[in-house]
Amino acid sequence: MPVVLAIDAGTTGVRTLAIDETGLRRAWAYREFPQHFPRPGWVEHDADEIWTATVETLGDVAERLDREGVTVAAIGITNQRETTVVWDRTNGALPHRAIVWQDRRTAIRCDQLRDSDVEPLVRARTGLVLDPYFSGTKLEWLFTTGEVDAGPDLAFGTVDSWILWRLTGGAEGGVHATDPSNASRTLLYDLDTLAWSDELLDVFGVPRSCLPVVMPSSGRFGTTRPDCAAGLSVPVAGIAGDQQAALFGQACFEPGITKNTYGTGSFVLMNLGDAHPDPVEGLLTTVAWQLGDAITYALEGAIFVTGAAVQWLRDGLGIITEAAEIGPLAESVPDTGGVVLVPAFTGLGSPWWDPYARGTVLGLTRGTGRAHLARAVVEAMAWQTRDVVDAMTAASGREITELRADGGASVMDLLCQLQADVLDVPVRRPAVQETTALGAAYLAGIAEGVWDSPADAASAWTEEAAYTPAMPADEVARRHVEWKRAVERARGWAR
Repeated sequence: MPVVLAIDAGTTGVRTLAIDETGLRRAWAYREFPQHFPRPGWVEHDADEIWTATVETLGDVAERLDREGVTVAAIGITNQRETTVVWDRTNGALPHRAIVWQDRRTAIRCDQLRDSDVEPLVRARTGLVLDPYFSGTKLEWLFTTGEVDAGPDLAFGTVDSWILWRLTGGAEGGVHATDPSNASRTLLYDLDTLAWSDELLDVFGVPRSCLPVVMPSSGRFGTTRPDCAAGLSVPVAGIAGDQQAALFGQACFEPGITKNTYGTGSFVLMNLGDAHPDPVEGLLTTVAWQLGDAITYALEGAIFVTGAAVQWLRDGLGIITEAAEIGPLAESVPDTGGVVLVPAFTGLGSPWWDPYARGTVLGLTRGTGRAHLARAVVEAMAWQTRDVVDAMTAASGREITELRADGGASVMDLLCQLQADVLDVPVRRPAVQETTALGAAYLAGIAEGVWDSPADAASAWTEEAAYTPAMPADEVARRHVEWKRAVERARGWAR
């Protein structure tokens, strides 16, 4: 039985998984890579360190599969989106570290563009907002500051493009491409024409020569070179941004079905089908995936910090030594003791879109302990999701009937129960938690005939646990008002 490999290049590490035709994980490997914070609000990665983590995990998995006599049918790639990588096509040199999606350095530039009345054009063409989150102003910053020369040999891409280029040969014939789910996160891609926008390239001063070719999410992008891919010569046949891949892996194929991935940030996506509405205040419209000529769109709410707040408790405050401690510690107290934490460490995303918001802790007393702070971090994940879902419901006119939850933090029963309570709908957690990687594997496997269709690929989706609302409605309402008061105090702090 052949397997499909999924390379999941996230914000803090790279995971490679082998998925068999029943959707089960046959092998996996993971490597973290460093985070770089050169100034307050700036976040960078070394793309070579991402590549090293990719090669190491791919090698570990390939070695195990080889010992077991298992063949690889295809590779799918899923990735942190919006992170901006530039490199020299002739030699793979990196003139600047990758600027991460969390980075806030272009906040003032976004204000200038907004004051110049550019945002209506951006919203109409891309479904996005003018925010430092997206790639366009990051790329413009690299050019206008003189950090990078936009010459004919320069290549730009999100992390998927960088990995694809390296896997397929790099400077010796590597494929420079991406898919619409990633292209639609750059501020440079037109949702309706499904092509790079000349208008927006002019706005941000981006030469077309540096852009990747945009290909369907499921289809053969190229073939790996054995000397670049741990000895493997197999097709790379699926690419999708991590959140769209998770929507696919969660079998959210019908309009209205909604999922939330609790990762470094949290991302709520609702399948919109083959058409999208006009721009919606506080939310994003994005391409979910392209299968052949068929496009599926999604409505998205982007929450910048959820799991990253757990890392902050671990690395910044030393309250925990491992991320896995957060659940038991938070459950050791019945409530937060009145503490509300707004984790706006890199601003606030949907539905506020405030790059000047900053992290805020309110309600501290002499009796506040580490467990109260841990529980406040978990509750903040649930409340931020509630704000996004409220905005989606208002925008789409469609009440969600359930939420499918995945990502690292979704293993916490406390979080899933709190989420069901504050949304007043059931929360369903799948048996296979790596839905982002699963979506990338499905996209690649469908292209190479491992699965016949999305329905065939996702037929193995099973529920591990379900959580039903239990908190009294008046208590939910009271605590939501308290949460919103805290959000208002966090907003605009760094302006």
